[in-house]
Amino acid sequence: MLILNKTELNPASFILNGIPGLEDIHLWISFPFCSMYIVAVVGNCGLLYLIRYEDSLHRPMYYFLAMLSLTDLVMCSSTIPKALCIFWFYLKEIGFDECLVQMFFIHTFTGMESGVLMLMAFDRYVAICYPLRYSTILTNPVIAKAGFSTFLRGVLLIIPFTFLTKRLPYCRGNIIHHTYCDHMSVAKLSCGHIKVNAIYGLMVALLIGGFDILCITVSYTMILRAVVSLSSPEARKKAFSTCTAHICVIVFSYSPAFFSFFSHRFGGHRIPPSCHIIMANIYLLLPPTMNPIVYGVKTKQIRDCVISIFSGSKNIKSHSI
Repeated sequence: MLILNKTELNPASFILNGIPGLEDIHLWISFPFCSMYIVAVVGNCGLLYLIRYEDSLHRPMYYFLAMLSLTDLVMCSSTIPKALCIFWFYLKEIGFDECLVQMFFIHTFTGMESGVLMLMAFDRYVAICYPLRYSTILTNPVIAKAGFSTFLRGVLLIIPFTFLTKRLPYCRGNIIHHTYCDHMSVAKLSCGHIKVNAIYGLMVALLIGGFDILCITVSYTMILRAVVSLSSPEARKKAFSTCTAHICVIVFSYSPAFFSFFSHRFGGHRIPPSCHIIMANIYLLLPPTMNPIVYGVKTKQIRDCVISIFSGSKNIKSHSI
């Protein structure tokens, strides 16, 4: 009896069922997912390589971009390979502990993505409002501490997810109608009380997302005031153009996040489950795919480095600030 109870409380594994209602076209869905994942991996690894070896990119803005690229790589690699295994090979089983680990990585690095975007907004604020003190305010130790603090915030806030989920009794089957182990998707399989899980999840979303969005809003309000006060139209255009890439990245990151958040809470019965699952995957896949493209197109220094590599006209290390 004790062994039976232990089995019920802690299932050996879960079954990730993919996208409910669209099982017949999983193979077709996998192609855009795979294509976007390849672009994300190649693009972000390329950015990391450029920032590591290109001397002209050894500046605070690009160090924050490197943090974003590393975060994006971990975030999409935590989910998409398993989703492709489900779509291509029907490998739907995932161990209980493996599920908790995946859940930890997904939520930690989505939180870190939001935090890095907030740090990048602060970087743009300092660069535009205090240009003469830019290099003295954002020193390498300050950048390292800011990045580590953002990571530590995510870890400390997400670790309780795993314990809250592990303590639950599971007696409603082991089939998760999702492509990855989302916190509430797993908790809903429990026959225990999950109100604490729901409240804590909402609290973490508000603490991380709400705080970061507030900081980003304040930063861009101050930036807008500083840009408007410039006397020259050319100076205003140049100052604001340095923010366009970051604004695009914010839109790509937060738009699917807002849709998933609000549709779950206010449109759960009107929006098909398949739409929820697809948007949840886009939320984790679109930012890593678009971020290197946006910064590659919008940032002249990165664009010049890429052109010089493909043209073979210059050695990558020959540039200087």
